[in-house]
Amino acid sequence: MATAKSYKVYPYQWEGVNRRGQKVSGYLQAVSIQAVKRELQRQGVSATRVRRRSEGLFSRYKNAVKPADIALITRQIATMLGAGVPLVQTLQILSRSYEKSGVRELCGLIASDVEGGTPLSEALKKFPRHFDTLYCDLVHSGEQTGALEHIFDQIALYREKAEALKSKIRKALFYPAMVILVAIVVTAILLLFVIPQFEEIFAGFGATLPAFTQLVINLSRWMQQHWLYLLGGTVAGVFLYVRAWRHSQRVRNATDRLILRIPVVGRILHKAALARFARTLATTFSAGIPLVEGLVSAAGAAGNVVYRNAVMQMRSEVMAGMQMNLAMRSTRLFPDMVVQMVMIGEESGAIDNMMNKVAGIYEREVDDAVDGLASLIEPVIMVVLGILVGGLVIAMYLPIFNLGSVIR
Repeated sequence: MATAKSYKVYPYQWEGVNRRGQKVSGYLQAVSIQAVKRELQRQGVSATRVRRRSEGLFSRYKNAVKPADIALITRQIATMLGAGVPLVQTLQILSRSYEKSGVRELCGLIASDVEGGTPLSEALKKFPRHFDTLYCDLVHSGEQTGALEHIFDQIALYREKAEALKSKIRKALFYPAMVILVAIVVTAILLLFVIPQFEEIFAGFGATLPAFTQLVINLSRWMQQHWLYLLGGTVAGVFLYVRAWRHSQRVRNATDRLILRIPVVGRILHKAALARFARTLATTFSAGIPLVEGLVSAAGAAGNVVYRNAVMQMRSEVMAGMQMNLAMRSTRLFPDMVVQMVMIGEESGAIDNMMNKVAGIYEREVDDAVDGLASLIEPVIMVVLGILVGGLVIAMYLPIFNLGSVIR
């Protein structure tokens, strides 16, 4: 099957004349100048000048279509279809009413394609950055069964759960990162600006300083001499890692494996991967997508190479005729509770219900774990900063505490 072409949307500034003969102007986002002229013609405007305009970094970020936007418009589509509003009219309403220009133009382009006779699933495939394969397959399933309203409701629920889970994961990773960052910044400030002031005072003592104090002063001197190289090396290291992560599958795989081994955070990520896997499989199965294809989508949605490889191994064994619960057990990655739930689902013919229950269980566990991490991290921050700052303060005041033996 041919791969759908992806269209990139650009901002355009236009001038023209409306039906009343009045000069009008404005901005549109479209794939080409011709697309702008067609849209203006549909609005009753005769374009006299259309030019592509540069868009600033902050403006692009502000108007960018984000996954949360896709979840919201999916829910709005499901609601309007449920109220009996035709699909094309639904998309046109979204293209006129949404606050973000990027989303308005995205909905407008999809509406134009659908109005021209293109199936919705095919129109969505032109924007793979916003509508992944799973999304398009589910919509295609709804088109085939005539249950587009029900499918969009399922997709909306799936996307909302996925975004909520993603937000929790970001929260879980944010706190440890902030602890490390704050500790590094505070220590650097003390070593670069505070310790040198004490060193000038100690220079007049004319005596040997305590070993701990001398160690901190030597570290401060080293930081003052090499801070630029240290900062440059850190920035370069981060840049090279990000570049390697984007272009090397091996680096991404190694990162995925490593991050699962991080204490506390790794357990949260394990549970999040299980929740995403179960939620995706439940959604695809209830939409009528075959189990083998649903496992492919679930593998990609797991978000970690360890689980992706395990699910693809399961898929191979299921294709060979093995029951899914046995294939799942053979990976030695899924908890016994999940395997038993799948076994019950296979025996009762209700895998989607069982997977939804599994997803709900692990989503709640992720939520509780993130809340627990948040309450734990506050005292950790105080302890870490207390040790760093307190250690440096003690090192600087040791000579003062021992003035009787230090000053001659």
